[in-house]
Amino acid sequence: MKQILWILRFLMFYIGLIPVTIIIACFGWLCAPLPALWCYRIITSWSHFFIWWVRITCGLNYKVTGRRNLPKAPFVALCNHQSTWETIFMQVLLPPQSSVLKTQLLYIPFFGWGLALIKPIAVSRNSIKDIKVILSKGIERLREGRCVIFYPEGTRLQTGKHKRYSRTGAALAVAAKVPVVPIAHNAGNFWPRGLWIKRSGTIKICIGKAIRSDNASELTTLTETWINHQKSLLIPPG
Repeated sequence: MKQILWILRFLMFYIGLIPVTIIIACFGWLCAPLPALWCYRIITSWSHFFIWWVRITCGLNYKVTGRRNLPKAPFVALCNHQSTWETIFMQVLLPPQSSVLKTQLLYIPFFGWGLALIKPIAVSRNSIKDIKVILSKGIERLREGRCVIFYPEGTRLQTGKHKRYSRTGAALAVAAKVPVVPIAHNAGNFWPRGLWIKRSGTIKICIGKAIRSDNASELTTLTETWINHQKSLLIPPG
């Protein structure tokens, strides 16, 4: 009975999400000539709907600590990567921002077309070329008044797993002379990679104090240490 209930909630989630995705993406393209901030707000209304709808249908809520640590000026946010959920929630949590993502995502019908309108930093996983793109586009976005969100692990990891962080996000912060804000969460406990059905519960997101350094290696190490410590505190017992 419990499994049937989960399947029904799962179906309800996608039945509601798909038409809203199509509507907002189409409306966003019609509004593309409007000022960039207006277009951004229209497109990211989908993210707000997504987070609300997954709470209503799947019982997946969230709790944020450390909001006061978010600077008012542009910054680079470095966040651990466990699921799809946090990539969408960051558009709700953070001020106008650009995220570093795979180019292939922009080709997904409607979802990717709308995503392209909010000026992400798309990379092709060609390491040398990607670094140049992230640094040049990242500095450009920061100067526009946006923050940049970067996932230094490079891929989604299971809860409890670790991978050495890329220094690219920290290098961008050093080059642009902005701080890094570390963000840790446990979304993988409820929305693990490879599973379509979401578990109910409360995802915890911790925002650390801004970190500054003129050395990308040191900045990466400080950020990685803080995030990994927070992740260890968020692992469920047992």
